[in-house]
Amino acid sequence: MKKVLLLALIGFTLSTNAQIKKKKAMPAKKTEAVSKKSATPVEKKVVVYQVFTRLFGNKNTTNAPWGTIEKNGVGKFNDFTDKALQEIKNLGVTHIWYTGVPHHALVNDYTKYGISNDDPDVVKGRAGSPYAVKDYYNVNPDLAENPANRLQEFEALIARTHKNGLKINRHCPESCGEKI
Repeated sequence: MKKVLLLALIGFTLSTNAQIKKKKAMPAKKTEAVSKKSATPVEKKVVVYQVFTRLFGNKNTTNAPWGTIEKNGVGKFNDFTDKALQEIKNLGVTHIWYTGVPHHALVNDYTKYGISNDDPDVVKGRAGSPYAVKDYYNVNPDLAENPANRLQEFEALIARTHKNGLKINRHCPESCGEKI
């Protein structure tokens, strides 16, 4: 699974770089959009970078079937550093979509943080399916360094993302992308 996602990311990066090089070689086309400040045409292009949050910063290369977080590892909100976000922005990205952030059914026991356990029959694999959201007003505790502070860590990620000049798309009900 990690190999497939890595290959998809590499393909996306190569495609983006090729488009940027092609764009530099060709004269820029101006769109009909007009800036409110200057009445001159401006070019607006939205480029969304979708990233599976729990894989992004995971430095553990073990990929054991039915492996635990301790064995296979998991990326964290804090793995999106200023440097990482600038590198993403340098690809020409304007928006980032952190996939798998809303709280979904999990195997891990977080009852000491006030999070109820999930029925094992509902959980897909050990990590759960990020598309089987159980609470749109909370975030996946697996992605936090400290599950008790998971919302504060996510808010810090939002602030860091905006500070680095990127906008955010997030999951919301009915699979729409809401900009924040």
